[in-house]
Amino acid sequence: MTKKLYVGNLGYETSEAALSELFGTIGEVVSVSVITDRMTGRSRGFGFVEMAEESAAQQAINELNGRVVDGRALKVAEARPQRPRGQRDSGGRGGRSRY
Repeated sequence: MTKKLYVGNLGYETSEAALSELFGTIGEVVSVSVITDRMTGRSRGFGFVEMAEESAAQQAINELNGRVVDGRALKVAEARPQRPRGQRDSGGRGGRSRY
């Protein structure tokens, strides 16, 4: 069963290929995604790696959490499930409209 990992504190220059290679030394990588800013296209400093096996994912957490890559200490943990997106407020302050 696959396991998705959160990878934080990425350097802005760290690529998906570099993450795939790094995690691939531990086990089979199913997918890699570095999250980017919509406006600038620049990395937001975190991403996700999906490992094919739970045991490899746990090993990756143990071995790579705190490892320095591109000058930054990675934070590697099990990814939490994505929260459903609700309706967005258009008013900015919340509450009811006065009009």
